[in-house]
Amino acid sequence: QVRLVESGGGLVQAGGSLRLSCAASGVMFSIKAMGWYRQAPGNQRELVATIISGGSTNYADSVKGRFTISRDGAANTVYLQMNFLKPEDTAVYYCQTVAGPFAYWGQGTQVTVSS
Repeated sequence: QVRLVESGGGLVQAGGSLRLSCAASGVMFSIKAMGWYRQAPGNQRELVATIISGGSTNYADSVKGRFTISRDGAANTVYLQMNFLKPEDTAVYYCQTVAGPFAYWGQGTQVTVSS
């Protein structure tokens, strides 16, 4: 059974930093990509950043220059370093892993940025 365990969310003041982690276990296929999405109240879930198996990354325009996604392939873990956080970054952040023909989601971790 595939499990994605997220950690690192919390409450931070604007301008601060947080680091999210997501560890995948039980994955039977090769991981093609890992990424982070977020969903604020009343909004649709949106892409934040992704990293594919070759190391290429992709970011939402709203986080470019502030967030950095990285991956420990051996540990099937993906990280999201978030700097210069803004109140509009407040959301539940979800980890996604794409392995073989399947996409798996974590349970989400709350990030709240106070002004």
